[in-house]
Amino acid sequence: DMKKSLLIITALFSFGIVSAQQINESELEQVRQGFMGTTSDIALQNILTNDANIKNNAVNHSNIGKIDHYFKYRVGVKGITDQESSGRCWMFTSMNVLRPSVMEQFNLTNFDFSHNYCYFWDIFEKSNLFLENIIATADRAMDDRDVTFYFQSPVGDGGVWNLFYNIAEKYGVVPKSVMPETAHSNNTSQMVRIINERLRAGGYNLRESIAAGKKEKAIQNDKIVILKDIYRILALCLGEPPTEFAWRYKDKDGNIKTLKTTPLEFYKSIVEEDYNPSHYIMVMNDPTREYYKIYEIQNYRNTIEGVNWVYLNLPNEEIKASALASIKNDEAMYVSCDVGKQSDYKSGILDVNNYDYESLLGVSLQMDKKARILTRQSGSSHAMTLIGCDTDENDVPTKWEFENSWGAGSGNGGYLTFTDEWFDEYLFRIVLHRKYLSEKAIQALDSEPIMLPAWDYMF
Repeated sequence: DMKKSLLIITALFSFGIVSAQQINESELEQVRQGFMGTTSDIALQNILTNDANIKNNAVNHSNIGKIDHYFKYRVGVKGITDQESSGRCWMFTSMNVLRPSVMEQFNLTNFDFSHNYCYFWDIFEKSNLFLENIIATADRAMDDRDVTFYFQSPVGDGGVWNLFYNIAEKYGVVPKSVMPETAHSNNTSQMVRIINERLRAGGYNLRESIAAGKKEKAIQNDKIVILKDIYRILALCLGEPPTEFAWRYKDKDGNIKTLKTTPLEFYKSIVEEDYNPSHYIMVMNDPTREYYKIYEIQNYRNTIEGVNWVYLNLPNEEIKASALASIKNDEAMYVSCDVGKQSDYKSGILDVNNYDYESLLGVSLQMDKKARILTRQSGSSHAMTLIGCDTDENDVPTKWEFENSWGAGSGNGGYLTFTDEWFDEYLFRIVLHRKYLSEKAIQALDSEPIMLPAWDYMF
């Protein structure tokens, strides 16, 4: 009745909830008048209705030519890799960090790992993790948030450094020639789509079997049947990974050599003893959360026994000081960022002033980093290797350099230069040795990690 409706409306307003209002004629007229239709507006309308590339029309001409590609400090790297049409940037970046030391160890002019080999085991292990997660949550409803999250994307190309570490520690690594790329490792979408279809069907059947009272051993046997299918798909599309290999190579002096070993032995021979999460840590700049705290993302790994994604949240100035120290010591770093923002891939320059959409369109697009994260306007989208830094007369950073994995035809011969201002706004994560952290940051590492869900807004 009317009295009841009035009480509900009053209650809504008392809690700060305003009922939805349709736009009326008066308001619509105000909106229309906001577009003045001046000669400048008409000129811009003529341009934009005939050219769908807003980015090209927003190029800030006054910023062109102001940024060079010279660096005072630069890690000794050689060769550009290409991940092709795949989302394996995190894997390429993790390996690119290790490549210089391998070239030095074996006296090589160039070297690359088999990303195909690690990709095979990454997808296989992710498949097993998905099935185990489905078994562990079989007593929950299908619309439970965790269950929904698992079925939404059982496996995918994406990842971060800890996933490479988990795979390398378990299966090792091999040179590129031992297990070369295939059509499906370079273009992964169709294969992954079919694998996910098989996993969803298998996961659903496992839930149904558990609900029907099937015993644990029988459920595990059913899981193995599904994993056999996943292995078959991977082997047909990527080739079967070797358990041992003979690598023939030519060194800088022209000597032809052969190394007979296993993938795990090869991995152990090229990494230092301290290459593990007890010495290396991912640091992150996330202004939505408290700094100098450790965070762990629940279930964000690829192997059941592997380590989760763990990071230390730090202010940008702390991160920059550590990154510069690492570069000065000739150590490249895994980093990830929102690479698509204010990025001119043709020149290889990333700067906050590259594009002026506000002047072109006559609207304000201002948001700080915190607001962009919380509204999903910005987030880490790509991993690369941080290799260079240029500084002013006071040794304060002015710009930095990425080694990318999009081939030598992208950017500045495969490299990207980004300004210190761009670092502040769009760089998120760096994996570096703990020895480069400040005393305050090192002390923060002793705190208990704060657990975050895998479906959190930041991930």
